[in-house]
Amino acid sequence: MFQSPDKKEIYYKTDDELELMRLANILNCQAIALAGSLIKPGVTGIFLDQQVEAFILDNGGIPAFKGYRGFPNTLTISINDQVVHGIPDEREIQEGDVVSVDCGVNLNGYYGDAAYTYAVVGTDPSVMKLLEVTKLSVHKAIEQAVIGKRMGDIGFAVFDLCERQHKFGVVRDLIGHGIGKSMHEEPDVPNHGKRGNGFLLRKNLVIAIEPMINMGSKDVRLMPDGWTILTRDGKPSAHFEHSIAVRAGKADILSDHSFIEEAEKNNTNLLAVQPIK
Repeated sequence: MFQSPDKKEIYYKTDDELELMRLANILNCQAIALAGSLIKPGVTGIFLDQQVEAFILDNGGIPAFKGYRGFPNTLTISINDQVVHGIPDEREIQEGDVVSVDCGVNLNGYYGDAAYTYAVVGTDPSVMKLLEVTKLSVHKAIEQAVIGKRMGDIGFAVFDLCERQHKFGVVRDLIGHGIGKSMHEEPDVPNHGKRGNGFLLRKNLVIAIEPMINMGSKDVRLMPDGWTILTRDGKPSAHFEHSIAVRAGKADILSDHSFIEEAEKNNTNLLAVQPIK
């Protein structure tokens, strides 16, 4: 999501802090699930944004994106060739659209961050494959987020699956990030890299892993609104994100996409995105 211009010290969380972050991430995923439950042809991004903002506030959270560096809304909603940072507006969602919903929540002083790309009924099978590969790439990256590995191992997992194996474009200009008491902390989490290279992963580092993968070229451009990022070739893009804590042997996934997947399954206007086998 948004990249901070400031370089800060790296903060490793305590186990108690991880549980507070888990609560923030659960509320955040429930908010994204609410958006997913409401998506259908004819619904607007601003309607989804209003419903999710009310939900977050009603549950004791604070929308983390609204007002962040001037961003005007609670959600970023990015449709089709919009990669990330789409501003919710009166545009009506159409049959066959892919809709990326990115959300952040502050709860009890700690942040949660996640994203999911929904496929509206009628989505072309080739675009569904893009979503399936991107979703799988998050899990492949998370497998590398363990004590003793390096940041390059995470980036390589995404790049190898998406670009080398499936010939999709891995966006280089946008990256994941550390997260905790601030929405964006060190270190950066690129979606490409070399195995065995880069920042050493240590216990209780919390990072948001978020591949942004284009059907065509990796190249992107900024719209005049100053926020929305588009694919340069106009082809669709997908974005999935988890917040995780580095642990021994297996990462601790703080965000919970099960709420999102349940909403996706129960909404007959959506197609379920299953990680490609």
